[in-house]
Amino acid sequence: MEQNPDGVSDTAARAARDLTVVFNRLRRRLRSVAEDEDLTPPQVSALTLVGKHGAATASALASAEGVRPQSMATTLAALDRAGLIHRNPDPEDGRRQLITLTPAGRERIEGDRRARHRWLARTLEERYDEEERRTLLDALTLLERLTES
Repeated sequence: MEQNPDGVSDTAARAARDLTVVFNRLRRRLRSVAEDEDLTPPQVSALTLVGKHGAATASALASAEGVRPQSMATTLAALDRAGLIHRNPDPEDGRRQLITLTPAGRERIEGDRRARHRWLARTLEERYDEEERRTLLDALTLLERLTES
């Protein structure tokens, strides 16, 4: 088994490159399926983050997203204008605000998630036969190990 300059086998290096490309393409495709046309990628990302983790301060969201607090403030202002988030005083520090989803924000996230799931399931059904779908499931079991610590 040949080793490349990074000290890993050529197959491991190729698998890493190919997985990165395929997952990035799939992520872009899934994003395009969702109803996010009227939101920018940073807005979608912030909305999703609040949906996953619950109430958060703007500074915590900025840190989680790796952006400046000013950029997050702009993003949150747009989400607020769209009626997708609430800003409430932080009970521990009244100078800060906690960001939460409005019912419209929750529905937006859930609707987008359902649309992505429907597209993916339908596409798997149309483009792959039963044996290929089982192969994908086996591959996913192997890939799951990548996420384990």
